[in-house]
Amino acid sequence: MSTRLNGKVAIVTGAGAGIGAAAARRFATEGATVVCADVAAGHAEETATSIRDAGGQGRAVGVDVADSGQVRSLAEQTVAQYGRIDVLYANAGVGGVGTAVDTDEAEWNRVIGINLTGLWLTCKYVLPHMVAAGSGSIVNQASIGGMRGVPAVAAYAAAKAGVIGLTRQMALDYGPSGVRVNAIAPGTVPTQLVQGIWAAGAGLVSADNLDERIERAAAMYPLRRVGTPEDIANLALFLASDEAGWVTGAVYVIDGGKTAV
Repeated sequence: MSTRLNGKVAIVTGAGAGIGAAAARRFATEGATVVCADVAAGHAEETATSIRDAGGQGRAVGVDVADSGQVRSLAEQTVAQYGRIDVLYANAGVGGVGTAVDTDEAEWNRVIGINLTGLWLTCKYVLPHMVAAGSGSIVNQASIGGMRGVPAVAAYAAAKAGVIGLTRQMALDYGPSGVRVNAIAPGTVPTQLVQGIWAAGAGLVSADNLDERIERAAAMYPLRRVGTPEDIANLALFLASDEAGWVTGAVYVIDGGKTAV
């Protein structure tokens, strides 16, 4: 087991599957105690169990990040049990399909409420503990969809653009307290979220089946492949670690060269 996060306590939201699960496991292999938070408590437990089975320290918590009381409890219980929060990977999110005209208000509020407001609430209740400790690293999940146009995902794109703005703002406010705040903006990683967007007919590629969609998406990238959850987890690990000690307010694009096209 490596030690890049040795002795640190990390919270990963959306840890039940996809990028969140990969990051939780990656953090644990580097020595962190990982609190695996997900609205699907059973999936969070599966991730935590896999961490423990591999010899790491993992605990599962069922949390709806759009519920301020649940998020506050997540932060307080983590500190009560482990004494600190060193890392937050605010990764929880949902997809959302629709243009600015055909997205209804309920869907807009759902997507913004989880992807942006939920991320803000998580930071809101974790930050005081990091400030009190004089250190901490927050990694926020954005998307290249918040930086460039993607068809028919108005609420999702707006939320991810908001994450980028909030990340930079928090970096300014809390840098003097020793807290670093950065964002990751991935390209296409065919998680369940992305597959759901494709299945609803949105996004940049269309095809009759998943394999063909992935193939067509890969052809749009200079590296000629889509991303994997592990690709994103590796970047999150760097930003969480002390190796990124002079990195804050940054938005790291990880997209196989897509935005360079």
